Amino acid sequence: MKKITALILLALFVKQPSLNAQSRDYRPIVPAMPFLLVASDARSSGMADIGVATAPDTYSQQWNPAKYVFSEQEYGVGVSYTPYLTQLVDDMGLLNLNFYKRTSNRSAFAFSLRYYGLGGFEFRQTALDPARQVKPNELALDGSYSLKLSEQFSMAVAGRYLRSDLRLTEVAGSADARAANSFAVDIAGYYQSPELVYDKFNGRWRGGFNISNIGPKISYSSDRTQEEFLPTNLKVGGSFDFIFDPDNRITAAIEFNKLLVPTPSDSNGDGWVNMEDDYYNKGFVNGMFGSFGDAPGGFGEELKEVSWALGGEYVYQDAFALRTGYFNESNDKGGRKFFSLGVGFTYNWATIDISYLFSTSRIENPLENTLRFSLRFNFGDDFVEF
Repeated sequence: MKKITALILLALFVKQPSLNAQSRDYRPIVPAMPFLLVASDARSSGMADIGVATAPDTYSQQWNPAKYVFSEQEYGVGVSYTPYLTQLVDDMGLLNLNFYKRTSNRSAFAFSLRYYGLGGFEFRQTALDPARQVKPNELALDGSYSLKLSEQFSMAVAGRYLRSDLRLTEVAGSADARAANSFAVDIAGYYQSPELVYDKFNGRWRGGFNISNIGPKISYSSDRTQEEFLPTNLKVGGSFDFIFDPDNRITAAIEFNKLLVPTPSDSNGDGWVNMEDDYYNKGFVNGMFGSFGDAPGGFGEELKEVSWALGGEYVYQDAFALRTGYFNESNDKGGRKFFSLGVGFTYNWATIDISYLFSTSRIENPLENTLRFSLRFNFGDDFVEF
């Protein structure tokens, strides 16, 4: 079952190049449930998956739930759908539902559901046998609470139930397969300055961090002999709003990400990752803290495990938005590199966002040439931040 699960995860997260094209230092970190790292809304994906330190919106739950307490409206509801691997299948995708409520000037709570359907598989013993339909899926159910600790800084904690049902019991050697269950927590912080006056424009600084998916490892086998790490991730970023007048605003943002998951080792030096050394023997706490210094290539390889992204957003009259961004990941750690474009349209209390991704890497991105859509509905009393 371990091999089957690993193949599924690799096929869904990135389409890898041939082994001959990979260097001996090619050690991507591929944890379980990688869909948790996929941008599930079109606003953030339009800015190259940036969201930890941008202005709050309905989908802040995935990026930084501490932002909710700075939302300008009392309530928010969002729904989005991201098709996946559209060049190969037409029934695989990520559904995202969000709700938040700002309860006062100092607190807010939110809930979200992410459901990842992997499409259908048909199994037959012979060509004449009736097909048995199997539909693997994964989901994450979240709840968060955010609190202002000062007029400009807030923190949040989120709890998450996780279920990964990749059972393919019809495949030989996987009779002991079972759905994997776990839980995780996020710890996040967010800073938003008041509007500042400069010579030719006003401005606003933002900063944020989020340590997400902190939780026990999961297992897809009944004997729990092989346990997989969750995609625990450290996200840090900052942004600045150029406010030229009440109708025109430009946001520039930067973000860094590092998976807090052990680096697979190559103990015998044959150029192949050896997952059996002590990778599966590490607990999730030791794996999280040890991930800052366990790369076989030393500090240089640790730096390669940090991906970064740049993003920009132009907003006109809070009714129309243009977005773009660039994401970069080391070739030895997965090699994802892409540009993104996005637009947003707001009418009264409803907003529709659309994004598109252009891969610039030799590794094909499963979201390349895919339009992503999301809807946001904000209503209730207004909260004005000075």
